[in-house]
Amino acid sequence: MITKPVFDFLKALEKNNNREWFAENKDVFIKHQSIIKDFAALLMENLNKHDEIEKLKVFRIYRDVRFSKDKTPYKPHFSISFTRSGAKLRGGYYVQIKPGDSFIATGFWNPNSEDLLRIRKEFEIDASELRDIIEEDLFKNTWGNIVGDAVKTSPKGFDKNHPNIDLIKRKQYIFIKKFSDKEVLSKDFSTTIDSSFKTIRPFFNLMSSILTTNLNGESLVD
Repeated sequence: MITKPVFDFLKALEKNNNREWFAENKDVFIKHQSIIKDFAALLMENLNKHDEIEKLKVFRIYRDVRFSKDKTPYKPHFSISFTRSGAKLRGGYYVQIKPGDSFIATGFWNPNSEDLLRIRKEFEIDASELRDIIEEDLFKNTWGNIVGDAVKTSPKGFDKNHPNIDLIKRKQYIFIKKFSDKEVLSKDFSTTIDSSFKTIRPFFNLMSSILTTNLNGESLVD
């Protein structure tokens, strides 16, 4: 479980985001980081019951301030990512734990140019299967609408009046689900996350199929 003291520490860190305070509370941080690592391991164990996870990452709390206007040295949140394994499986999962701003996310954050073009070409031909998936009631109630960055009008080489331009112009294909602090501190939170991640699978199955075949449906992987 995520405990209230974890939230208390993060709230205090946000108010005292400096190296002196953090050094004085380093032992407390290590204790709560251990809780997050155990929580991440539980999530990965659950995910591997119905998916294949190649990599688990608990992100460092230290911020890279070299190119940022915000020079505070620490992130006032914990975050975890899971990468699906193998050339045939694409996409990943993300979890953020922060008082007042906890959420899970999944999908495709920044597809490389080759993958992005392949996705756009698929939706130029037909996006009906994707629309059926993301408009299904359980999916919609769990994840809401697709989000992420998009070009303003249309990518080069695509008709801005195409009926699927809303999907074609996207640069990211992401779904986000937010949680209240009460939900995060619930003993059932890990189960709720896993159930939500299970719901995304039809989307992942479709996108993995697209990204591992050419436009003729021929496999690009062994």
